[in-house]
Amino acid sequence: MAEKKAHTLLIVESPAKAKTIEKYLGKGYTVEASMGHLIDLPKSRLAIDVEDSFEPEYITVRGKAKILKELTKKAKKAGHVLLASDNDREGEAISYHLQRSFLSKNPDLSIERIVFNEITPAAIREAVAHPSRIDDDKVSAQKARRILDRLVGYHLSPILWKKVKNGLSAGRVQSVALRLISDREAEVEAFIPEEYWTLDAELASGKHEFRAQLVKYRDGKPEIRDEAAVNEIIAALEKESFRVAEIKESEKTIRPRAPFTTSQLQQTAANRLGFTSKKTMQIAQQLYEGVNVGSNRLGLITYMRTDSTRISQTALDEVRRFLSNEHPKELPEEANSYSVGKGAQDAHEAIRPTVVAYTPDEVKESLTKDQHKLYSIIWERFVSSQMTPAKTKTVSVDIAAGEALFRVTTTRTVEKGFQKVLKLLGTREKNEKVPHLLEGDPLDLAGLHPEQHFTSGPPRYTDASIVKTLEEKGIGRPSTYAPIISVLLDRYYVVRKNKQLVPTALGRIINDLLTNSFPEVLDVNFTADMERRLDRVEENQEEWVEMIRKFYRPFKHRVDHVMDTLESLKGVMDEETDYVCEKCGRKMVKKLGRYGFFLACSGFPECMNTRSVPLADCPRPGCGGKIVARKKQGGRGKEFYGCTNYPECDFISHFKPTSSDCPKCGWFLVEKSDKRRGTYKACINPDCDYLHSHEEEEAQQPVEVEEEA
Repeated sequence: MAEKKAHTLLIVESPAKAKTIEKYLGKGYTVEASMGHLIDLPKSRLAIDVEDSFEPEYITVRGKAKILKELTKKAKKAGHVLLASDNDREGEAISYHLQRSFLSKNPDLSIERIVFNEITPAAIREAVAHPSRIDDDKVSAQKARRILDRLVGYHLSPILWKKVKNGLSAGRVQSVALRLISDREAEVEAFIPEEYWTLDAELASGKHEFRAQLVKYRDGKPEIRDEAAVNEIIAALEKESFRVAEIKESEKTIRPRAPFTTSQLQQTAANRLGFTSKKTMQIAQQLYEGVNVGSNRLGLITYMRTDSTRISQTALDEVRRFLSNEHPKELPEEANSYSVGKGAQDAHEAIRPTVVAYTPDEVKESLTKDQHKLYSIIWERFVSSQMTPAKTKTVSVDIAAGEALFRVTTTRTVEKGFQKVLKLLGTREKNEKVPHLLEGDPLDLAGLHPEQHFTSGPPRYTDASIVKTLEEKGIGRPSTYAPIISVLLDRYYVVRKNKQLVPTALGRIINDLLTNSFPEVLDVNFTADMERRLDRVEENQEEWVEMIRKFYRPFKHRVDHVMDTLESLKGVMDEETDYVCEKCGRKMVKKLGRYGFFLACSGFPECMNTRSVPLADCPRPGCGGKIVARKKQGGRGKEFYGCTNYPECDFISHFKPTSSDCPKCGWFLVEKSDKRRGTYKACINPDCDYLHSHEEEEAQQPVEVEEEA
């Protein structure tokens, strides 16, 4: 190692991280931020030698030349440089490019690489004391991914421009995620709900009343398809006596869950806190890079991009000391261990607090509301992972009545164990209160309560469930889950409705084209295999050039074939309709725009008139209007659906019409969703009971709307 000069320049990626680290190192060190990648592929051309070596042609990122120039000057003055970008593939590439750029101007410059998993004084000093070299294999893996993504995007996007619409783009991994979301949407649309009924018995033992559910009838599971069937059972049971047939007790041990990986953090933050994956990662970045806690500035959590549940021995010792003081009865004799998931790179520890003594209550005043929520679940999950299991006791009571068997089950916690530290991650027990009963006890029937239900279709993906699916299928890595979702939303291939990810008309057209034309590239297993091969490159088990070459030749051949043979969809998108332009009298054409379908006058550009595409016929007798998407006066607020004959007709719906009409009354069906039933269809007619519940219908009041532009 070259002899260090008096002054050292340490380079990280972000100003927030630089600010935190500079406080720890003191005199003799200057900490600067590179602001991410300074050197990358140009945006305007392929810049890859596809004829021979597949070497990329890197340039200084537009707008970043000044930053690179300043860092080069400061590096020369310092004499010794420590590259401290993130400890992942992208971070390694940033350090690699900085090193090459600095050495091209100052060949004798002393440059070393340091890595750390947390931004605390001890971790930073340890990293500075033990510098290393750039990991060439990790750089190769990043280079291979970057080239792979460039080759796919650069060749697929022009197909979309030529065959669908200018300005569109496609990505390797994002297109596979779009396929998953589009396939699920097709399942949602194809699903036909089926009616079924449940039956509860309201029973009394002395003064105490409780409910039990019918679980068995005539030696089988009750399958009650309609109201007539449930009424037949009720008529038979009203003549029967009810008695306690059997009481079963069981105990269950519930183990604490492992500390968070990136995907688990994103899923839990989505389900518990309502955070999008992007928001979760932004807040986690803030907690990792450093916040002011009193007079100290500290990174509160470890690195937030990880697929491992591994915990360092130092952290285990610290949390066990904390528990021995705060919760000694819940401290196990030995530390709990958790298996690392299949395919995990295990490069980093799990996400955990850097200082366990900084409890959520301790740091609450130093954090924003959202920072505090995210820190709380990270702290709770980590600390609870090293505590004893919880134990529950379940009592199940079977009640016989003629050919029917009813059951009521209650569960209570007998040992809280790790649940003692759970607040945001805790769950409330919701149980039917059952009096003390003995087998053979007679019970009084207070009433029978039938309830109509409809089967729920497959749920649409949410941020949480798409991240879970991507992880399970081996698509993407911890650093890419949030960007995958963001790109699909930014391109308007997918929209978020009621926290669900729904493909737009544009997204589905693109998905159909790419899936049919490039089935292998958009195959989930193929994409997962490419991820594994990139891991092999990082592990020095596969050569990146050969990997790219095997992919590119057949892919380029397929691209050329599709470009030459695929019929243009541009004309297909423009569909002539029977609607007449109210301004010039010419026919309106249905077109696909940036935000979905709309109607435009066929006389464009002489006539610029546009309006919304009708979604359904107005159900009011004699109206003859069409239902279109509307917004309140001023164009603000939540979208609703109203009649084109407003104000003569004030019919509105707060739910989007589907393409189906009600088979009972002829009104249109709408799509609804709630936590209990998920996404389901219902008739918009308040007087029709088809797939409909009266108490769920919102009051339909006239709304002031503005005319279509």
